[in-house]
Parts: sequence; C-alpha cells; structure tokens
Amino acid sequence: MEYVIDYVIFLAKTATIVIAVFAILSMMITAGQRNRRQLQRGYLSVTHVNKEIESLQEGLRRSILDKFSLKRFAKAEKKRLKDEEKKLKTDSGETRRRRVYVLDFNGDMEASGLESLRQEITAVLTMAEPQDEVMLRLESPGGMVHAYGLASSQLLRFKQQGIPLTISVDKVAASGGYMMACVADRIVAAPFAILGSIGVLVQLPNIHRLLKKNDVDFEMITAGEYKRTLTPFSEITEKGRDKVKQEVEEMHVLFKQWVKEYRPVVDIDIIATGETWTGTQAQERKMVDSISTSDDYVVTACKESDVYEVSYEIRVPLGEKLGGVLQKAMDKTLLNWWQRLREQRQF
Repeated sequence: MEYVIDYVIFLAKTATIVIAVFAILSMMITAGQRNRRQLQRGYLSVTHVNKEIESLQEGLRRSILDKFSLKRFAKAEKKRLKDEEKKLKTDSGETRRRRVYVLDFNGDMEASGLESLRQEITAVLTMAEPQDEVMLRLESPGGMVHAYGLASSQLLRFKQQGIPLTISVDKVAASGGYMMACVADRIVAAPFAILGSIGVLVQLPNIHRLLKKNDVDFEMITAGEYKRTLTPFSEITEKGRDKVKQEVEEMHVLFKQWVKEYRPVVDIDIIATGETWTGTQAQERKMVDSISTSDDYVVTACKESDVYEVSYEIRVPLGEKLGGVLQKAMDKTLLNWWQRLREQRQF
C-alpha cells in the first residue's frame, strides 16, 4: 500500500511539472508569434579582414623589431598607401579599391545554411560591382537534391549581376557541394580536399518482412499509380523499384547537364561516375582551376583589395531557446521517474 501511495504522489508531481512546462511554453510561443513580424530574422556581421591581418602583423612586428626599424617601416608604409591612392585616382578617377566579399557555407544533408546564404547574397549584391569579387568558402558532402539545387541557383545571382565568383574548397565539396561549386567562375581547392561524387542515390530500410513475421499489418491508401513507390513498411515490388531507378537516372542526367553547362571544360562522361578525387586529382580532370587553401587566397587578395567577411546570423527566438532548455528538463524528469519506477518494481 505504501508503494502505491508513493507512486501516486510521484506521478502527480510529475504530471504537475509537465503541465506547467507546457503552459509556460505555450505562452512563450504565442507571444513570440505575435511579435515575429515586428522582429528581424537575424543580423548581418561584417569584418574587415585587412585590418585583422594588419593587427596580426603589427603584433608580430612589435615583438621582433626595434624602435628604429618600426619607425622606418611606418614611414615606408605611409608612403606606399599614399602612392596607391594616387595611382587609383590616376587610373580610374576614384579612390575606392577593389573589394572582395568572403562568404561561408557549411552544408549538411538539408543545406540548412541556405537561409543565411541567401541573405548574405542579397546584402552583397546591394554593394558589389563588376570590378569586385565574391569568394565563397564551401564545405559540404552534399544532401537533398531540392535543397542543393536551390543553393546553386542562389549563387547564380552573382553571375546574373556580372559579379565574379570564386569558390574555395578546403575539405570537401561532393555531390550537391560540387553542384554549387561548378557555378563559380573559378574553383580553388586544397591539395587533399575531396571533390566529385557526381551521382544520385536513394536508400531506405525496409521492415516489411519483420512486420509480417510479427503479424503487424500496414495499410497505405494512395491516389495515383506512383504516389508511393518504395516505403520502409510496404513490400518492395519490381514495378516500384524500376520506377525509383528511372527517377534516379533522370536526376543524374539533370545533374550532369548542370555541371556541363557551368563547367564546360570537364569531360562529363569521365567525372560523372559517382567517384571522388582529391584536389590535385580534380585539377588533372579540370574540375578545379588551381590548388590553394582559402587562407592563402584571402591573404593574397588583401594585398590589392579590401576584403570583407560577411555573415548573416539567424536570431533564435527567446521562446525557442527556453523551450529547448525546458524540453531537456522535462526529458530528465521523465527519465528520473522511469528509473525510480524500475527501482521500486525491483523491490
């Protein structure tokens, strides 16, 4: 009897906590929805890379050079900047240096960085001119076709405005990642970066036989002959398999056409096998233009251009932040309840 009373009391406490959590969460979500239109989705962050590099150089010089050498260097640097400004006025009648805008895209299966990327592109296009350049540091193993198709189309906005686009790959640009990369006017890759995987795949587990063995029925009602072809629960049919294979082949053809259109120097029949290559191997196959890291490219650009790193940070609503914290707390409470229940059953 005592066990039953303890169990009921504990269950009541747990239920109270859960109800309170959901009530608070509901109020926060409701408040957030009311003000969502009034709040900006995020904020743009811009860093002048030249100044960062100069700061590093200055720190090293002060540690190594004596006062006389520092003074001589400062005088020479002042003269260099003055001569450069005079040259710009003579050549173009304006004092603005060429600008290089540096963006980052770290892709996952869903290309979730796309929302930030599209905002960054929109911002850069308001300022960039054909004399400038955009450099995208791209890292992605690929993912969903529709997501990376849209990401690639976003990059085409630079081409439509006549803004030169360089894509740098330090680690990997495979499948959908290379679909994005081939849009660039110039592709730069580190020696051991992985590129390629120009192919398409569909994979999913099937537990139909397991359900059948355990007398579990699965029913699906559809309208349209090919509304569903392969699912994890229904029996795999030759007709369904053939249809999916046809769709995969068609998508592969579209992928190859895309690469060939925007990277015409490649032999598409050789590289569209689904294989991957290192940066140096990819250069041999004309999949990249040169071998270099993004750091080398940026540092070199800083010598003759103003380089700006642009990133758009998505704001996470307070309700979502607190909701995540409350969700973890609720999960921990339920876990503790389950562990205590198991302990009581042992006695």
